[in-house]
Amino acid sequence: METRSNHVLVGSVVLILLLAVMIAAFWFSRIADGQDEFYDIYFKQSVTGLAKGSGVSYAGVPSGQVKEIELWDKDPGFVRVRIAVKGETPVLQGTTATIQGVGFTGVSEIVLDGAVKGAPRIGCPEQNRLSSCPNGVPVIPTKPGALGELLTNAPQLIERLSTLTERLTELLNDKNQQSIAGILRNTEVLTDAMAASAPDMRATIAETRITVQKAGLAAEEIAKLVGTTNALLNEDGRPMIADLRKTLQSASRSLDTFDKTIAEAQPGVRSFSRDTMPEMNLLIRDLREMSRSLRAISEKLDHEGAGSLFGTPSLPDYKE
Repeated sequence: METRSNHVLVGSVVLILLLAVMIAAFWFSRIADGQDEFYDIYFKQSVTGLAKGSGVSYAGVPSGQVKEIELWDKDPGFVRVRIAVKGETPVLQGTTATIQGVGFTGVSEIVLDGAVKGAPRIGCPEQNRLSSCPNGVPVIPTKPGALGELLTNAPQLIERLSTLTERLTELLNDKNQQSIAGILRNTEVLTDAMAASAPDMRATIAETRITVQKAGLAAEEIAKLVGTTNALLNEDGRPMIADLRKTLQSASRSLDTFDKTIAEAQPGVRSFSRDTMPEMNLLIRDLREMSRSLRAISEKLDHEGAGSLFGTPSLPDYKE
């Protein structure tokens, strides 16, 4: 009986310890679950590779796991994925979620990144709470991954490839191929001609270098000449410039004096023109009349003699 009672006692103690361990594990798991924060993500793409328990990482750091995956009852075009992340994970405004494959196993995980430093955490606002959090938890916006973006842009990519193929076909038709072949032949001929004229080109380049060097020397000589001219103007030319300035000033003073003289003589000139000139004109007219009279008398004396002035003219001498 004692042996049996000891076995019962040992079994009871073991069961109590196992129960205590189970209770402690459940308690700690509840505490850990209480520190997690839940978020919903709505993907409008395939979520192949995701499953309950799939990992959630933030910038490559494991931060949580997937809790639920289901079609959104309000719009079956979206897949609602609920995740649980650690409370210290900075799920701030600007954070986005993408689906990323893990290796080549076909398993995928959710990657969070893009948080803005200093921004508030993503939450459910008091206003428009139902539209911002349709299932009672904050929503993390999505960003298409590389594969999703490729699938989204696949139709446009195919259309562009088709257009490019058509244009290449038009470009490489028989006529254009002949033209391209002609261009290649002309290029080959040009290359051969350039290779043949390479020595002449080298000689021309050498002559050009010599010309450039001579031009540099000429520029130096011109610079020296300019310096000499400046020195001449600064040293020997200054007295000449001073004398020229004095001469110009003297000429300016002479012109001023001449102007004053003309200004002072203008009243006398006007008086002479107004009073004296008419009398001189009368005198000149009288002198002209006197000169004509004297000329007539002189001619008369030449032809008729002195008696013509005091008596009758003599009778002509007739021959018998």
